[in-house]
Amino acid sequence: MKIKLLAVGLMCAMGIVGCARDAQVASRNLSYEADNFQLDRRIVFYNGITSEYILTIEGKCSFEAVSERKVDVTCKTGAEQFKKHSLGISDNVTYFSEQLNSKGVSVYQYKVNFRPSIVVPDVDLKIPK
Repeated sequence: MKIKLLAVGLMCAMGIVGCARDAQVASRNLSYEADNFQLDRRIVFYNGITSEYILTIEGKCSFEAVSERKVDVTCKTGAEQFKKHSLGISDNVTYFSEQLNSKGVSVYQYKVNFRPSIVVPDVDLKIPK
């Protein structure tokens, strides 16, 4: 009985995982690449009343809608250099993100980036004189 329940559980889990459409997987993979600063983006903040661009940010940038009213944009500007911009969104200001280059991503494979610096803490040792 336990083996049958385990088999049914595994089949259900595989069915759920296999239900993602190719477009969803490709979209998720592109977002992953952009969030790891592998894609060039143009992020534009636009005033809907005046029909003017308020701000344009271009580069290897990741953005996150922190809330309905705030967006954080983090851009990689060098090997170990980053800039972060926080922007407020109002009733008449909106934003959009445009991917500037195409990127081949697989709908069948995934990639895991292991960053030892996150797992191993950075210790700052101060010795009194």
